Amino acid sequence: MSTPKHSRPARRSGSPGRTKLVLSGVVVTLAIVGAVLWFVRPSGGGAPVSLNDVERRGQILYRANCASCHGTSGQGQVNWQSARPDGTRPAPPHDVTGHTWHHADAVLFGIVKEGGAYAAPPGYAATMPGFKASMTDQQIIEVLTYVKTIWGPKERQYQSSMSEMGPFPSDAQR
Repeated sequence: MSTPKHSRPARRSGSPGRTKLVLSGVVVTLAIVGAVLWFVRPSGGGAPVSLNDVERRGQILYRANCASCHGTSGQGQVNWQSARPDGTRPAPPHDVTGHTWHHADAVLFGIVKEGGAYAAPPGYAATMPGFKASMTDQQIIEVLTYVKTIWGPKERQYQSSMSEMGPFPSDAQR
């Protein structure tokens, strides 16, 4: 009596069409999860941010008043460090690649309220308008509070230490 080569019948895995379908579903699911995580993370690359009420109001104001120049995620305009032929510069980014986080709250508040010339050196061709006619002091603070969510932890810590010497104006509504 001869012994069979295989003691049990070979199992057949799912059909190739079904395997491709399952793999496609996994890839699509991972892509969707990745996209969601990408869009809710701060530009600085930290963990996804859950905005508080002040930051959420600031985000709405930022999108309505600032995003057209500075970008929806604070990325700024291309070649922001290079002067144009007329001497003006493109809008800088508000994320970690820019310099917004280098300034104290009082300076940032003044720039938003009065315009780019507020903190510019003499002769600088600033193009950013002031928003004192269209935003209250409280709304300006809300926008700046939102902008801080775009930065990474190191940038927030540095800017916070700068703001100890130059906080938001005490007469600004809170």
